Amino acid sequence: MNDFTSAIPTAIGWILAIAVFIFVLVVIFRSIRIIPQASAGVVERLGRYHKTLTPGLNLLVPFIDRLRPLLDMREQVVSFPPQPVITEDNLVVSIDTVVYFQVTDARAATYEIANYLGAVEQLTTTTLRNVVGGLNLEEALTSRDNINGQLRVVLDEATGKWGIRVSRVELKAIDPPHSIQDSMEKQMRAERERRATILTAEGSKQSQILEAEGRRQAEILKAEGDKQAAVLRAQGEAEAIQTVFDAIHSGNPDDKLLAYQYLQTLPKIADSASSKLWIIPSEFTEALKGLTGSFAGVMTDAAAKGRASAAGGPAPGGPPPAVTPPTP
Repeated sequence: MNDFTSAIPTAIGWILAIAVFIFVLVVIFRSIRIIPQASAGVVERLGRYHKTLTPGLNLLVPFIDRLRPLLDMREQVVSFPPQPVITEDNLVVSIDTVVYFQVTDARAATYEIANYLGAVEQLTTTTLRNVVGGLNLEEALTSRDNINGQLRVVLDEATGKWGIRVSRVELKAIDPPHSIQDSMEKQMRAERERRATILTAEGSKQSQILEAEGRRQAEILKAEGDKQAAVLRAQGEAEAIQTVFDAIHSGNPDDKLLAYQYLQTLPKIADSASSKLWIIPSEFTEALKGLTGSFAGVMTDAAAKGRASAAGGPAPGGPPPAVTPPTP
């Protein structure tokens, strides 16, 4: 009995020691907080905001300080479901949006707004309807950059007090009604056909211009070639005539030779089938007279010599006959 009563204090001491040890572990566990990179934690002391924990090792007062859920400080991308929007020309289009935002102030994101993600979605929807409602369908389809810029400015200004910075807003798709899509496809098809016709006509025009330019250049080059050939032929004929002229004058020809050359040239003048009119220079008639006179003189001398031979007398123009002296 004495052994049992003496063992009770020992067991109670062990139990108290274990309880103290567990309490110390719980205190240490609740006092130490490790915040990962790109995260932030808001600490409340006795229900009021105390401080914002930064990444790394942080110490808290157990049972007095309370750490709220950590906030992601990285840039986040949120894609919102398609929203029906009415344009200025009363057409309902479905628009998908993507918002890029980042939490810059953990305290404001915790206490200034209850649900900042839902608030950003609702604000994006209302702002999108206000912006697109002032545009017609064609402007909405062709002014995406303008719409994105207006949305980003409005959202960034409104979410600044919530500790959120909106960096970009993008429109993923703008889907008009099916009837409008059919009309747009027909219009686009007609526009493509018109552009194709214009391009074909322009190509044909350019081709004809190039062909005409090529023909013109060819004609110019051919005319230049003919001109150069004619000039060279004329220069050659001039040089040939000059050579013949120099040769004739260096030989001092008489009228008989010139008349003979004219007679040789006459068949060449009449050789062409289109030669109907002959132009005979005056020098030819003079030379022909001299040639005729020469031929007549030759024939007269020959006839006189013949008669003189027959009569035994001297020919006209010949040497006198020898006179035989009388015999003594």
